[in-house]
Amino acid sequence: MADLIRFFLKHSRKAMIFSLFAGILSGASNAALLAVINSVLKGSGTHTGTVIWIFMALCLVLPVSRFVSELLLNKLGQGALYSLRMELCSQILSAPLRHLEQISAARLIAALTEDVPNITNAILVMPLFCINMAVVIGCLIYMSWLSWVLLMVVMVFMAIGIVTYQLPIIKAQKVFRLARQDSDAMQEHFRALTQGTKELKMHSERRCEFLNEILGMTAVSFRKNNIAATTIYSAASSWGQTLVFVVIGLIVFTLPKFEHINGLTLTGYAIALLYLMTPLQVIMNMIPSIGRANVALNKVRELGFSLTSQGDENVPEVSPPAPWRTLEFQSVTHTYFREGELNNFVIGPLDLSFVVGEMVFITGGNGMGKTTLAKLLTGLYIPEQGGIYLDGQSINSNEKRERYRQYFSVIFADFYLFNRLMGLPDRDLNDDAKKYLAQLKLSDKVSIQDRTLSTVDLSHGQRKRLALLTAYLEDRPIYLFDEWAADQDPYFKNIFYAQLLPDLKAKGKTIFVITHDDRYYHVADRIIKLEDGCVVSDRRPAHEQAPFQGDEDVATPAARVTTR
Repeated sequence: MADLIRFFLKHSRKAMIFSLFAGILSGASNAALLAVINSVLKGSGTHTGTVIWIFMALCLVLPVSRFVSELLLNKLGQGALYSLRMELCSQILSAPLRHLEQISAARLIAALTEDVPNITNAILVMPLFCINMAVVIGCLIYMSWLSWVLLMVVMVFMAIGIVTYQLPIIKAQKVFRLARQDSDAMQEHFRALTQGTKELKMHSERRCEFLNEILGMTAVSFRKNNIAATTIYSAASSWGQTLVFVVIGLIVFTLPKFEHINGLTLTGYAIALLYLMTPLQVIMNMIPSIGRANVALNKVRELGFSLTSQGDENVPEVSPPAPWRTLEFQSVTHTYFREGELNNFVIGPLDLSFVVGEMVFITGGNGMGKTTLAKLLTGLYIPEQGGIYLDGQSINSNEKRERYRQYFSVIFADFYLFNRLMGLPDRDLNDDAKKYLAQLKLSDKVSIQDRTLSTVDLSHGQRKRLALLTAYLEDRPIYLFDEWAADQDPYFKNIFYAQLLPDLKAKGKTIFVITHDDRYYHVADRIIKLEDGCVVSDRRPAHEQAPFQGDEDVATPAARVTTR
């Protein structure tokens, strides 16, 4: 509870203090109404004008203060939700790519979609918590005015109730943490379910094992832990409610035998204790959501610390890329763990140099380090040893690395296609985009309005052509294509190698192409081959091979086959 209050105070101290004050005022008004009503019923007071005005004033203060408290805390909660999400998203974008890959997307998604709302939802119960706490405190003050002796008895039993309530609550918090770990695992299973639907449909044994043993077992554990935690809370809450009646019974039936207490005082205590039951029950019912919020807050803090522990790559603004001449790798190495293998994979040491205007093909078998080289080349991975130099200047700082990345337009094999053309200059953007759509044979499927694509729900090959559209519009000095042509039909594969790449080279662009298409090697200026993370060949291709023109059945537009 204290951690949550400190968290919200950090976002808006003034709003938090005012809202808590308003909630306490509302609860105090509630308790004061009890005292006024009980005083009139006992006959110790009269229906004077003063009492009536006090009653009316309390009836007005109570709803107004409650409304103000809930309004302020609702605004505070929504503001905290916004700032916490934006802060976490900024930390994700600022963290090194390799570290994000190690954390896993499931944990990041769970934090954004589950933990952050749980934290901010806790603020919505704060007004009720404060109001009911104020009612409890107000009732205790009123009871002390009636009889200090009886108050001491009540306080002893409240102390017993608090201790016996907190012990199971500690256990419940541990169970909630286990449920939160199950939630992370379920996010990963949901990703497998949505992305692997075709594979699961095609294999009944795999589908049954996934449903019953993978997803099912995690879901059972999640259900079991949540039920166990809420059961503990319910048992503790029921015990607290029972304890109230025990106290009432002790005061009404037992204490009068040992201590002279008048009937009016006993009646006042009985009414006050019964009146306390509802706010105490409300407070106890809020404890589970506050407990979940505490667990979520700790998870978000751990994630935020993990994201920032590897450095912050966030650079507010960098200048556009300047002309360049040479790019060099000097003894560059990078190591990372490959799932399913005992040993780490090491790429390098790499000693390579490139000049402006080159077209370089990067080849090699699967798992030989081609994509890792691409991530090093584009500045997404940081070399563990050695350095990368642009025109003799090292890119070893975050600011230099961010400026260096602006030289590249990249289409990775696992690319993501945004439905909006973001971060591009406004000049003739729609006209240029329409021209490229026509060139890529997508005009009949996709249109552009206000920098937004009408659809990205296309085949994988067509989506890659849309990604190529974005790369064209970026118009950067260096292009990198990771297996771009792998999903294209023979016609577009030929267009890519025989027309698009030479056109980019004619514009002075430097081009890196990761490819297995050996029939097009003659297009390249250099061919670099990787095996086990090392360069085993860096050669010039033989140019006597004639450009591939495609088969006869795809030579004419009427016979072209588009990947779908």
